[in-house]
Amino acid sequence: MTVSTRQMVPALHTARLAERAPVRAILGPTNTGKTHLALERMLAHSSGIIGFPLRLLARENYDRMVRLKGVRSVALITGEEKIIPPQARWFSCTVEAMPMNRPVDFVAVDEIQLCADPERGHIFTDRLLNARGLSETLFLGADTIAPLMRTLIRDVEVETRPRLSSLSYTGHTRLSRLPPRTAIVAFSMADVYAIAELIRRKRGGCAVVMGQLSPRTRNAQVALYQNREVDYLVATDAIGMGLNMNIDHVAFAGLSKFDGQRHRMLAPAEIAQIAGRAGRGTRDGTFGTTGECPPLPETMAEAIETHHFEPLPFLWWRSSKLSFASPQALYDSLCQKTPHPSLRPAEPASDMQTLSALMQTPAVRTLATTPQHTRLLWEICQIPDFRKLGLDSHIRLCGQLFAILAKDGRLPSSWLKSRLASLEHTGGEIEDLMHRLMGIRTWSYVAAHPEWVENAPHWQRHTRMLEDALSDALHERLASRFVDRRAASLARRLEEADGAPLLCAISKTGEVCVEGHDVGHMRGFAFTPDPQAARSDQTLILKAARRAARSEIPRLVTRFLQAPEREITLNLQTGHILWRDDPIAHLRKGPSVLHPVIHIEDAEFLESAHKSRIRERLAQVITNIQQQALAPLFRAEQAVADYPLLRGIVHAMMENGGVATLAAPPHLPPKEAHLLRQQAIRLHGALAFCTPLLKPQPMALRSLLLRIHNALPIAELPPPGAVSMRLNTPPDAAMLALLRSVGWLASGSTLIRLDIAASIVQDMRALCARAPKPLPLSLASRLGVSKKDLPEVLKGLGIRLQSPTTMPRHHAGPPAPFMVLPTRQPEKRKQRHSRPEHGKHLQNAQNSSPFAILSMLRRQM
Repeated sequence: MTVSTRQMVPALHTARLAERAPVRAILGPTNTGKTHLALERMLAHSSGIIGFPLRLLARENYDRMVRLKGVRSVALITGEEKIIPPQARWFSCTVEAMPMNRPVDFVAVDEIQLCADPERGHIFTDRLLNARGLSETLFLGADTIAPLMRTLIRDVEVETRPRLSSLSYTGHTRLSRLPPRTAIVAFSMADVYAIAELIRRKRGGCAVVMGQLSPRTRNAQVALYQNREVDYLVATDAIGMGLNMNIDHVAFAGLSKFDGQRHRMLAPAEIAQIAGRAGRGTRDGTFGTTGECPPLPETMAEAIETHHFEPLPFLWWRSSKLSFASPQALYDSLCQKTPHPSLRPAEPASDMQTLSALMQTPAVRTLATTPQHTRLLWEICQIPDFRKLGLDSHIRLCGQLFAILAKDGRLPSSWLKSRLASLEHTGGEIEDLMHRLMGIRTWSYVAAHPEWVENAPHWQRHTRMLEDALSDALHERLASRFVDRRAASLARRLEEADGAPLLCAISKTGEVCVEGHDVGHMRGFAFTPDPQAARSDQTLILKAARRAARSEIPRLVTRFLQAPEREITLNLQTGHILWRDDPIAHLRKGPSVLHPVIHIEDAEFLESAHKSRIRERLAQVITNIQQQALAPLFRAEQAVADYPLLRGIVHAMMENGGVATLAAPPHLPPKEAHLLRQQAIRLHGALAFCTPLLKPQPMALRSLLLRIHNALPIAELPPPGAVSMRLNTPPDAAMLALLRSVGWLASGSTLIRLDIAASIVQDMRALCARAPKPLPLSLASRLGVSKKDLPEVLKGLGIRLQSPTTMPRHHAGPPAPFMVLPTRQPEKRKQRHSRPEHGKHLQNAQNSSPFAILSMLRRQM
């Protein structure tokens, strides 16, 4: 059940009661147990009212009192919320909403030093001077108000309590090095967001507390911190007022704030109020600065540690004895002179500014002609400007409300529904949700006045429901933006483990799990952070994985050493060695083509002993790959071990990857020549090659080994099974040498496989040994080239061609586009008889390479 303040019984106190009821003050720094004492004292009386500086604190202590006394006996009164059961005996209120005309045995006001606050001080001063309990009155706050309190209140009993724990200054600390359970205090929304984002990147996340948040959102954020889902809290000075959390250290990211009128430096007592949140009960706390905030002056730090501050010089005051005869009379009564030199007239607050502006409007002057309407006008002017859209916007809203209430008596439900329609959406960003929450708080305040709206209980429930929904959505957005629960959990375990191994597992597929969190994947022996994690979080994940890898990496290495060889492959294009398709090493230039060096890929978790064992295993794997792919060459090496000349040829082939360019064509006895043929080794002029090694896989392996040894880029080989390939661009000399060593000859703009080129040259030599012969029709197919390109290819191989138009007339045979000419001219035979040594040269040319034949023919022309 809810009722308005107008329905409360009159007369909280009289001068006579105020004279005899004791007025006490419990003063001191934070963490002295003042609020706990006040609640105990109030509940010991038959009735009581306690005023708190924040709606959040009023709600928090209301819930505590309900647990102790039951929901029927406890009331909650704030600007936006009123829960007043008929039998309510104890009231938890905001200071502004305290029912001053309700007689109770006990009255208390918390944070009474806020009498010196420029914005709200006059309200606290009014409670200090006028709020009294029938049996006991208690004021709680900082001892800086003690001298003025003794001056203003006769026979006040002031008790100063020491802090239950010590508070020590630790100087300046970098944001990235702040200890867990730290609250970082900033004084603007932009700074709060920037610091929260940095903490999320470095430590996994933080809770956010700002004055603009609703109590439900703030409670949810505080619960994140209290439940240790995060270890850091980023807040404004809102935490300085009674929020009891397990904070070990308070770090100031700034020391100035905007107080509604100007930017100013915080007073030492204000800094102490916030710093005092560190350490609760008997647990000591610390405070310092961080970020771009410089260290505190020594004198200020010492004053905060010892809780010695200058007493307040004055209190803000505004008359509470108001005249409602007319708006002007009301304004004049608000501007009365102070009754004491220690009281200073308060600057015009939002309510006075709104009243002053509305008094000048004709519509208000027309309607506010009775005390009842003037009182209504004042009550509407006291609606807080939750929306913060500017004073003009707030004044217009108050004017609309007054006009409707003065004319119709109630706000129509249809009108109120239209105002709430734009605030019901729970989507959008943090700023959008906060803006809607401020709007809802305005309408919650309006709905809390049952005489203002139709069907007030419905709209009170509706606005509360909307506020809860927006608050939950806002909490979700804040947590989503500033909390990575996985990273926060890992950060906490890293702090708590203190060097001990973390619980870690690496699955057979390489997934890495640390303390129950999937943090990434092992690519071979290198750790790759979870790609879904923000780039900025990878440092934290790497730190957790590094700690966990102490125990898991040795097991992973053992698993590799025991893995079947089929899981380890060599990429014949890049030279990388893969384990289960992940690169773990690559080949580098070694002492010879067939003996490359194995370089283990960089992996920060591998130790040198691990790398040595991995290298030994990989060396055996590479040896096995070579033994299998180049088996004919290794068999030949063993077969010719007893023949020095053949041993030299095979050794040259092994040193050059399977194809050797000899100094001169060798002259081999028949037995040794036969042995070479048995080993599938052919001599083509000065070239020696093994025919089986020209198959695709051995050729790809030899190409890789040759490229690595000669530091050449990746060469595009013809497709597997091809005998030729057309070149788009002519290769350079180094690439030509590589292709020749692999087994390809460049003939014009075409690559021809070495065994095919040798066979063609040998067949053409036999075909036209004594006379020109027509070009065989199957030659283009054997070479895998077009008939158009065939002449160019054959000429590149040193085969002489002649067009039919230039052939001798006595030649007989089928017409052909070209004729194959003998490799030596008939007229040169006389020279061979007269010069035996030249004849010997021509005879040797029968076995020379295509390039040697071509050179010889050019000399003959």
